[in-house]
Amino acid sequence: MGLHRILVADDEESMRWVLSKALRKKGYSVDLAADGNQALRQVQEQSYDLVIADIKMPGMTGLELLDKARELRPDLLVVVMTAEASMKNAVEAMKRGAYDYITKPFDLEVLDAIIEKVSRARDVSNQVAMLKQELKDRYLVEKNIIGNSASMQELYKTIGKVAGSDITVLIQGESGTGKELVARAIHLNSSRFGKPFVAINCAAIPKDLLESELFGSERGAFTGAIERKTGKFEQANHGTIFLDEIGDMPLDLQAKILRVLQEQEITRIGGSQNLAVDVRVVAATNQDLQEHVRNREFREDLYYRLNVVPINLTPLRERKEDIPALVAYFLEHTCAELEIPTKQCSPDTMQLLTTHSWPGNVRELENSIKRAVILSSDHLLSPSDFTAITNHRETFHAVPQEQSLEAIVETKLRSSMNGIEKLDKGDIYNRVLEQVERPLIRYVLEKTRGNQVRAADILGINRNTLRKKISELQIAIKKD
Repeated sequence: MGLHRILVADDEESMRWVLSKALRKKGYSVDLAADGNQALRQVQEQSYDLVIADIKMPGMTGLELLDKARELRPDLLVVVMTAEASMKNAVEAMKRGAYDYITKPFDLEVLDAIIEKVSRARDVSNQVAMLKQELKDRYLVEKNIIGNSASMQELYKTIGKVAGSDITVLIQGESGTGKELVARAIHLNSSRFGKPFVAINCAAIPKDLLESELFGSERGAFTGAIERKTGKFEQANHGTIFLDEIGDMPLDLQAKILRVLQEQEITRIGGSQNLAVDVRVVAATNQDLQEHVRNREFREDLYYRLNVVPINLTPLRERKEDIPALVAYFLEHTCAELEIPTKQCSPDTMQLLTTHSWPGNVRELENSIKRAVILSSDHLLSPSDFTAITNHRETFHAVPQEQSLEAIVETKLRSSMNGIEKLDKGDIYNRVLEQVERPLIRYVLEKTRGNQVRAADILGINRNTLRKKISELQIAIKKD
């Protein structure tokens, strides 16, 4: 992390020139101010890691600048310079909160040593702040990932298994299923805990800006690049980067992500230097990446590089037993935020919430609870407080509902078997199973492009069993 942007405030033009040249040569972004008032305006308008200020300047002195700048930014580090090597100046500067003190004239090596010390102090400060935030995040993440269903229990186990390594993870699930929460949980339970967790939504940033967001840019790399910009991969160094909605990433950029995964280094836009990065990658998508690969919309090599450990998040409609616990949590959390007594749901309301299909998943449930709590004046929430759901149900029931597979099979059996007396002994079970098994196995093999190992894994059967079924049912295997 270290230092990136420095402000030099000195009324001597020659001193400003010497310092800016030396600091820029070291790779820092440097702004200049000719007096204390100008420097204060710049501190108000820009974000600096360090201010180097002369004590004796016209208008506002360096010590006054130190006071006012630290009022605005208590975490700002300030180094003061003076040509008057008096004990009074040194003591006064340090008493007011200066990080260090330099007496003019000084060698640039002395300044280098001080900046190196400042950089280490900034790193420690950032590390402490990050650790505090990570502890807060861990508490919030553990509270927010809620559910005791079988699929959630499997998710908890998977997080525990993958967190301890740096293996790449691909989280797949519909919008609103909590993909970023899972990514944070993996990071917070890993050895990278206390290091950066940097998230970027690949679908939310225009394609022509996404590359510079990820890899950064050098000053003058393109129009408007007035200073060096640190990209997300550099910001995530030694930590985790979460690439959300990676299915929306342009193909040319996918090739560069693949290179980062292979080489563990990046190059800023407009730069020629390869920068090593130690970053764990967790990606997520709500799209069918395999379908994108087949349509040449997503690189196959990147897909397999990302999909080392796939985590598939179950939609809320398939784990409805978790809804009461989620409702209780969102009610308590929302009411606490609004500083009002916790509200409850009536039995009819809970029935409505647990039978709704929740196309927007957990996010939709949370927003529905928040809306109801804010708009309802009653302590007990009723179905009428969830008008969006009741309106959806009226529309849904106005059109024919799709039959379940079980209902379709039962209807077909009733229509095709005219009397049980016509069936041979021991025949019905095998006949029905065969007609269900054949299309099921054929469909899974088609989706896995004939890969029997993956097909057996998806079906939950032994590979030898699958081979036997393929032979018995005379299923032709088509490979791409």
